[in-house]
Amino acid sequence: MLHLATLVFTLGAPAFTAKDMHSLKRLADPQMSPDGRWVLYQQTTIELGKSRNTDLFLVPSGGGTPRALTSSPKADAQGRFSPDGKQIAFLSSRDGAPQIFLLDLDGGEPRRVTNLSQGVASFKWAGPGRFLAITDVHPSCVGADFDACTKKKAAENDGSVRVYDKLFVRHWDTWEDGLRSHAVLIDAKTGAATDLTPGDADVPPYAGPGDYDVSPDGAEIAFGRNDDKDESSSTNADLFVVSTAGGTAKKISNSPGFDGLPVYSPDGSMIAYHAQMRAGFEADRFRLMVYDRKTGAVRNLTEAFDRNIDEIAWSKDSKTIYATVTDGTQSPLYAIPAAGGAPKKVADGHLTQLSLSADGAKAVAAQDSLLKPADAVTVDLATGKITRVTQVNDVALAGFELRAPESVTYAGALGKPVQAWITKPANFDPAKKYPLLVVVHGGPQSVFGDSWSFRWNAQVFAGAGFVVFMPNPRGSLGFGQAFTDDVTKDWGGKAYEDVMKGTDYAAALPYVDKDRVLAAGASYGGYMINWMCTQTKRFKAFVSHDGVYNLESMAGSTEEQWFTDWEFGGPPWKDRAQYEKFSPSRFVAQCTTPTLVIHNDRDYRVPIEQGLQFFTALQRQGVPSRLVMFPEENHWVLKAENSVRWYDEVLGWLKKWAN
Repeated sequence: MLHLATLVFTLGAPAFTAKDMHSLKRLADPQMSPDGRWVLYQQTTIELGKSRNTDLFLVPSGGGTPRALTSSPKADAQGRFSPDGKQIAFLSSRDGAPQIFLLDLDGGEPRRVTNLSQGVASFKWAGPGRFLAITDVHPSCVGADFDACTKKKAAENDGSVRVYDKLFVRHWDTWEDGLRSHAVLIDAKTGAATDLTPGDADVPPYAGPGDYDVSPDGAEIAFGRNDDKDESSSTNADLFVVSTAGGTAKKISNSPGFDGLPVYSPDGSMIAYHAQMRAGFEADRFRLMVYDRKTGAVRNLTEAFDRNIDEIAWSKDSKTIYATVTDGTQSPLYAIPAAGGAPKKVADGHLTQLSLSADGAKAVAAQDSLLKPADAVTVDLATGKITRVTQVNDVALAGFELRAPESVTYAGALGKPVQAWITKPANFDPAKKYPLLVVVHGGPQSVFGDSWSFRWNAQVFAGAGFVVFMPNPRGSLGFGQAFTDDVTKDWGGKAYEDVMKGTDYAAALPYVDKDRVLAAGASYGGYMINWMCTQTKRFKAFVSHDGVYNLESMAGSTEEQWFTDWEFGGPPWKDRAQYEKFSPSRFVAQCTTPTLVIHNDRDYRVPIEQGLQFFTALQRQGVPSRLVMFPEENHWVLKAENSVRWYDEVLGWLKKWAN
């Protein structure tokens, strides 16, 4: 079945390149003012080879001309209106580590509020004149001088030696330094800070801005914390509450998996949050839960709703919870009765970064697509009408030929329907035959949604002359939990068949040259490329970015042990056969396809030894191959200049073998 989207392009316009992509402005984190009149957002502008800067902007919620609120050469981000709407607090790195600053909406210069030695990762208002901030603290440092103590402890650690007694030893792209993220209460007038969550645990577990909240009266905070002994093997974060006056925290959730995203109801009677029911599985479906603060009762509102609950916001009357939901390739807005009842869709589209006006009439969100980066939009909660508030890239994009991706459905493994995106090349001529690029997403529990990405951007690949095919095989999110679960212990099975049958589907299109088919992917997508190299000869060339090659050594070197434990049924010594069954390392002698291997030094999720092993095996067997490494990048390539080089390497390799 083929769903044709409207084609949007300018005839005769130049093709879209990676440099063009990075010249676009990046809007994020829209926030509605309490009175619903204004939308506050942050905007990042990049000049390749020169600068990268983020500033805050204000625009009428009905649309209009944005006004810049900050102009520092350093990043100003995470803007938040005060409860009365007269001030904006934000994080700025203008003086070094990010700190909270205050700005009067009427004008004037920002005033610095905090002076925490480790800076502020995120924050929320805790009532008039107070903030709840997340900062790093040494667990041995307690009392009024915790920050001075932390500064001293951090200075003592010069990095010449690292000593660990337990996992994690490193996480994502950073070696653990003995510090823990804590929630601290800040007095806006004096800057005085009180640690509300002392101890040897991270609060929240991943230092995200969403996994803590403040009660409407400012008397209590809710936060996530993982108290399990081995954090590397546990996803069991629970929610706690503690008085802002200090004291012992009280546990309020008990799901076996991750409990997070607490949000107090406006009347203060309830806390909504999302929860996973299976321990050790980071991609279990998030249910919407409600905790009654008076009785302690917990209710599951979405057990029968087979979709992932993402962001949460309460209605003004505390009777409805609004939530964005992973639903296929979209992230629509739903209304869910707090007393129980079926979720009702309010607005469609790919909506993220949700917030509501104080009067409960409007929501504000970021909306993007595969065709364009995010703009701020408002949603009328009564009618579902979406109004675009900003047009940050309209002028820039008008000068390029961009083609709207087409959503298709084909029969995958066992005849099960699989969704995919097709993007046609720039200056498309239906009478011509084009090379096909199959792109496999990571995860594997992820999805190619209708959303813009500066990594693996379909418009850049299409601009280079490829038909871009992006399937959502087994393991993908948004198509029901059973579909997501179907990749576990079967990495190279039905998911591989889904990709190959999708390749058959796309190669049969009349404008595709079936003899010029190439494939690329990152993370699990890189694994799939490595596996495909050992299983088939039909592709002209591959690109494997940060791909898993040796499943057993991956389990021994990745930081989040729960991931490999879940996907392969435990550590290798318990069931080595499960690891060997779909490990590309066992079958690499069958790999003959020219392959570009890309891996980054600071990738601790899929450590660089995976890419080195694969490249070594290819070279020793005489397989045409190339290794590209980015020493300062992690699992992703984030620096714009490095991203341009990444696209140059990838497209250069693909074009070389497609011709």
